[in-house]
Amino acid sequence: MGSTTKANFHWLCKDTWKRSAVNTSWCLLGCAIGDLGTILFFQVSEIPFPVLGIMILAIINGLITSIILETIILMKQNFDFSKAFQTAIGMSFISMIGMEIAMNLTDYFLTGGAILTWWVIPIMLSVGFLTPWPYNYWRLKKFDINCH
Repeated sequence: MGSTTKANFHWLCKDTWKRSAVNTSWCLLGCAIGDLGTILFFQVSEIPFPVLGIMILAIINGLITSIILETIILMKQNFDFSKAFQTAIGMSFISMIGMEIAMNLTDYFLTGGAILTWWVIPIMLSVGFLTPWPYNYWRLKKFDINCH
């Protein structure tokens, strides 16, 4: 990555924004399955567990389900399992962590944490999408690296 690459970088490419939005959406889907599923489990089962513990488990499960989903997507694009798994972890883990933290902080600030309501889920998903999207654009534009 020489000075030519740095000089050519800009934030105005509509195609890159679209492509990074698709990548971010796949990541969001994977994260949301594990994250919201964990919160819903504790909410429905009424198992007494600290809110912070539920939120930490939700983040971990969101990361796991996102990695699984991205690995499957990459394998459908003819990656072998090992390469798909390494790519899913290596290229989008920062994005997933940012997404998970943003979603759970949103839940915490709006509901007190680990509570899913009809109105908080769309807000959590929106914040979860918007948080890593610029990073995904930058990574895609600057290095032509994406996970899907």
